[in-house]
Amino acid sequence: MGAAESVPETSIHEFTVKDCSGKEVSLETYKGKVLLVVNVASKCGFTETNYTQLTELYQKYKDKDFEILAFPCNQFLRQEPGSNQQIKDFACTRFKADYPVFQKVRVNGPDAAPVYKFLKASKPGLFGSRIKWNFTKFLVDKNGKVIDRYGTATTPLSIEKDIQKALED
Repeated sequence: MGAAESVPETSIHEFTVKDCSGKEVSLETYKGKVLLVVNVASKCGFTETNYTQLTELYQKYKDKDFEILAFPCNQFLRQEPGSNQQIKDFACTRFKADYPVFQKVRVNGPDAAPVYKFLKASKPGLFGSRIKWNFTKFLVDKNGKVIDRYGTATTPLSIEKDIQKALED
């Protein structure tokens, strides 16, 4: 359990995902941008810190080719129970999230979203590829390659230097 699945894709830009209203979005749109991909939840003990700091990072770097892609997930103690619209409203109203909040996905198991299979195969975690909890973060370079993976306890602001470095490359 937790072994990294092999995937044919070599870049996150090869994927299409759905936004919170169900419209397909090609991640090719984000070519040339550094991405921070995060599985989010609104009823988690880490919600307040992560959403607040994600918004802070986004405000600081959004005009410098940086984008946050938030993927709600309800796989961890059902901490993201709302509808896609409720989730977006929560993020945008309470935390002023201007970055994209996509449709709710599964990040583990056979029904995991293909983009998450790619992310996990690119950067397995310390104890296998399985995502352990909400707010696991993947930093992706301008070419769509995963640079690093950060666990739940790693706050968004603590990886700011890695984001700056990726923006300079």
